[in-house]
This record gives sequence, C-alpha cells and structure tokens, in this order.
Amino acid sequence: MFPSILVVDDEPSIVQSLSGLLSDEGFDVITASNGYEALKTIDAELPDLVLLDIWMPGIDGIETLKEIKKNHSALPVIIITGHGNVETAVKATKLGAYDLIEKPLNIDKVIVAINNALNFRRLEEENRYLRKKTIERHSISGNSPPVQVLKQQIATVAPTGSWVLIKGENGTGKELVARTIHQLSPRADAPMIDVNCAAIPESLIESELFGHEKGVVPGSNSRKRGKFELANGGTIFLDEIGDMSLNTQAKILRVLDEKKFQRVGGGRDLTMDVRIIAATNKDLETEMANGRFRDDLYYRLNVVPIEVAPLRERKDDIPVLAEIFLAEAATSNREKRKTLAAETLPVLTQYNWPGNVRELKNLIERLVIMVQGDVIQCNHLPPTSSIRRPAPMSSFPSIIWTRHAGLSKGNM
Repeated sequence: MFPSILVVDDEPSIVQSLSGLLSDEGFDVITASNGYEALKTIDAELPDLVLLDIWMPGIDGIETLKEIKKNHSALPVIIITGHGNVETAVKATKLGAYDLIEKPLNIDKVIVAINNALNFRRLEEENRYLRKKTIERHSISGNSPPVQVLKQQIATVAPTGSWVLIKGENGTGKELVARTIHQLSPRADAPMIDVNCAAIPESLIESELFGHEKGVVPGSNSRKRGKFELANGGTIFLDEIGDMSLNTQAKILRVLDEKKFQRVGGGRDLTMDVRIIAATNKDLETEMANGRFRDDLYYRLNVVPIEVAPLRERKDDIPVLAEIFLAEAATSNREKRKTLAAETLPVLTQYNWPGNVRELKNLIERLVIMVQGDVIQCNHLPPTSSIRRPAPMSSFPSIIWTRHAGLSKGNM
C-alpha cells in the first residue's frame, strides 16, 4: 500500500505538476484547491501527509494548518509557499508544520521532505505503540477496593507535575506505581532514572546523584553525569528514601529547594528540571520522631502521598495476579503454560504473603519451572517450614513438598 499525499493549492498548474511527479514516485495523490476542501478531504480520506500552500483565498494555509492540528495532530504537514519568510516559517513551525518549502518547487527537495516526514510519523507511531505496551506492562493489576483507589490516585496525579511519596511494605510494587505515574505523565518521552538510596555508599552518593568532573574521583579518568542530570526533563525515582543518612538528606534537600547543583569538583551551576517520586517502606513519621529523618525533607517530598496496600489486604487480586505470573513465567522460561488446580487457588488466598506480590510472583515462577505436569496441584506447594511468615496464621495449610509431588529437579 502506497502512502497517500494530499496536495492543497489554488494554482491548477502546480496541483497538476505535483500530482504527476508524486504519482511517478509511487505515491497515491489526492488534491484540493482550498483550505475548506482540504479539511473535508482529510476527514474523508485520512491521507498520510499534506502538502499545503500557505497563500490561498478563503481559509489560508495557516488557518488550515491550525484546524488540521486541532483534529489530526499526528498528521504531518509540509507548507509550500512562494512568499516564504522567517516570520511565516516560525509561525508554521510553532503550529506544528513539519517543514516549509519555497516555490518554485524543486521536486528532489519535495521528495526528501516527504520521505523524512513519513519516516518521522512512523517513528512517532512506533513510540506511541511501545509506550502503550509499556503502560500495559507496568499497569497495576487487580480489581480489589484498595487497587481501585490506587488506580484512581495514579490517574489523578500522573498528568500533574506534583511530587509523589509512595509508601508501602517491601514487595508491594512501589516501583511499579512510580513507573506507571511516569508513563502517564507529560514527561513520558523523557527518562525515568532510578536511585536506590539504600544501595549507594555514602562516600559515593554525591558523585552518583550530581556527577563529577574528570580526575576528581579516584579511578575515574572522565567526567561523569549524575542521576539528576541524566533525568533532566523527566522523572527521578528516589527508592528507599528512608535509608539515606542525615548528611545525604541535607544535600538532597538543598538541591530540591534550589533546583540547581554542581558536579563534584565543578564550579558551574546546573539547573534541575525533574519530577521527584520517592518511595519508602518505613514509617517516616516514626523515623522523624526518632531523629532519623529530616522533617523539612519529609514535608518537601510528601506533596501527594500514595499508600500501596500489602497483598494480605487485597487477596481478591490473587487469582488475577496468579494468572498473569503464570503467563509471564511460561514465556520467560520457555515453559508450557500451566494452570492452577481448582483446590490450589483457595490455599494461595489463605496465606498472608509477608513478601507481598513479589513473593507470590517468585513462587509461581518456581512452580512453573519445577512442576512436571500441566496443572499445579496443592501438593506441589512448599511446606510451611520453607515459608517465612510473621505468624502461624500466615502459613500454608500442612502440605508437604516432596519428591513424589511431581518435581522435575528434586526437592527445593
């Protein structure tokens, strides 16, 4: 199928000439003699690109361009004009024109501009598709009341620029919430940079966050860009914020307040344009009361608090999550898709999952790998002694995971 080009010009000779030349190049050509006719044709024919004359009677090219972008924002438009000037070019570009070509037209330039615009549109469509798949992959799964509240909070805060503090136990999916917020935000085209605050030694925290100049850090012979610089225009995710030392907290607070920083060993201020999403598994109010977390940093980060419920409070989601993890584990391990026996699911929902969603995911993956048959039975589940639990009520029923239970690789 050949790309379709709509040629809009009030000069019949130009329309005829362009139509013939573009047809010879393999394009399907549609024509219109004015802006009004062009808008009707676009709605009816949905062309892949528009070549639009800027000087026409009635609705001129600029007004036509405005209407096109209002209703068909992804449609590439190339302006053609015999009276081109800098002001016109700037105005057309601000309104969303891909390019501007002056008359008399050079067909080679026209073909290059068309191909570039079509390639750009294909890339945009691929990016939209990939973003959609990313959002689907990072979506919060489940329909329990706590998850419905969480989804609503994400949908409300994501389009804003507000900073977010995500609270929840380990394994509940705080990073997943952060990525979903980023993917649904206006900053989705820019990077989201993760910072595991608990994993970076205090001696390296400034270099990791703010970067350093050449020769400043032992063993480094080049300049390094820090996390804040890499995240510019996007989002920075400060995970396990409660594990930072008070000294590091003070440095972070200064940067957040001033919105600028310097690389270690540098003398030039770098401006910060990032959205902050922080997460913690600790009770920061208790940490503040005990002098382990700064009050001013807490109130700086806690603009929009979001609480992620533990799995024991959303057990209605376990069947949905189990099906998702069964499919993912089968795909990633190149195993046949397995199913849960009817009596297995109630056992999973009885357990209190101290490791939360992460623990359920790991267990399902383990079962997909280790169970030989297509159906995961109750006796395939691990014995209570292998499950870390906060209290006896959290344990699985007394089911023994033995060699005769159908393991392909022996006891675990």
